[in-house]
Amino acid sequence: MSLRVCSFESRRAEEMAALIRRHGGEPTIAPSMREIPLDRQDAVWEFWNQLTAGRIDIVLLLTGVGAQALFDVLTTRLSREQLVEEMNRRPIFIRGPKPAAVLARWGVRIDLRAPEPNTWREVLSAIDAAGVALDGRTIAVQEYGQPNPELYAGLESRGAQVVAVPVYRWELPDNLEPLRSAIRTTIDGGFDVLLFTSAQQAHHVLQVAEQLGLRDAWLAAARRAFIGSIGPTASETLRELQLPPDGEPLHPKMGPLVAESLAAARARRPD
Repeated sequence: MSLRVCSFESRRAEEMAALIRRHGGEPTIAPSMREIPLDRQDAVWEFWNQLTAGRIDIVLLLTGVGAQALFDVLTTRLSREQLVEEMNRRPIFIRGPKPAAVLARWGVRIDLRAPEPNTWREVLSAIDAAGVALDGRTIAVQEYGQPNPELYAGLESRGAQVVAVPVYRWELPDNLEPLRSAIRTTIDGGFDVLLFTSAQQAHHVLQVAEQLGLRDAWLAAARRAFIGSIGPTASETLRELQLPPDGEPLHPKMGPLVAESLAAARARRPD
């Protein structure tokens, strides 16, 4: 009998469903998020004004989607050459492979890259390991849907001034029926495995469960399933929300998450 697997992935839903099937699972995809570009991009243009005035010493890009959105906004008024030339005048730090791919396409140099699992802790560790002095320097941080107070506190404790640059935020999807249905199915014991590929997914699932008056029932039922988490950032949030993950892949990617979660869930099933 195949494992019944629920994923809350939105942007890569089809890929996630295919991965679950490939590893012998029966997928249910309940999209939990949508990325909303900010209608007013005042923060982006303030960032650019400070950058060109020489008041930004370092730029830290945290996500591929956010980096691309930042560049897309800026090139509504600037040429690609202007943008790349200005960015390359100061150190560019990145959190992981997705912003690296964006920068490679644009021709922007990368000076420091955090290792896996690419959390805020690795960002700070990479800065320390490289001997980067932050005291008295201003670092612009491209946010990814929400602020990261731990990262900001870590940078500020090293003497940096942080300038946050939000370019998009997370909201619930327009169509909530798949998510509502998945919440009810979880409560009915209809899933063996729940997969989370971001911390924000867990917040949104609980938000909708709360709207349905089913938060406590869903939490209790979810803990009876195998909870798979993509990586340390998501796992930390899940634990804070009383959803301790049962598994986390060595590499924080969807493929290993699905493969390792389903294998572990099968291993713990009674014969």
